[in-house]
Amino acid sequence: MAKSTNNSLKKKSGVAIRPIRKEDVERASDLLARLKRLNGEFDPLLKTIASVEAESVKALEQAMKSANSAVLVALNQGKVVGLVKADIIDRVFYEPRKEGAIVEFYILPEFRRGSLGKELLTAMSDQLVKMGADLITAEFPSQNEIAKHFYAKLGFRSLTNVYAKAE
Repeated sequence: MAKSTNNSLKKKSGVAIRPIRKEDVERASDLLARLKRLNGEFDPLLKTIASVEAESVKALEQAMKSANSAVLVALNQGKVVGLVKADIIDRVFYEPRKEGAIVEFYILPEFRRGSLGKELLTAMSDQLVKMGADLITAEFPSQNEIAKHFYAKLGFRSLTNVYAKAE
């Protein structure tokens, strides 16, 4: 994997992975909004708000400013085709203390089923370790069997459960 001059790594999948830049935010926010809508298909308690696109832009811009967040994008011919966002969390009661929590992960359907998902996850895990994480976790809807299989295949296991009841 040769490093290119624009601070991205060309991967086996042929897609470059690098930290998000200001010029990526509009396209990446579209992917984030798509992810949130997909989550709503898994569970009605994850139904998106009308302003999901605007909130996606805000969330990515905020993450770019935070020392405790990281956002990587996957680019194919200059177009953002995937993104992963993670946060560093201090687990004050537990060891290991520093958790790298992957909270957003989306790849356009036409770029799935290859090596890109693993490459993007590996790149984010490496970034989180550089940021001090000793534990990597991933958050996704409990009904998403594809995500469960993907993460299990990569050595992840269930750690906690969140139960919800709408009032």
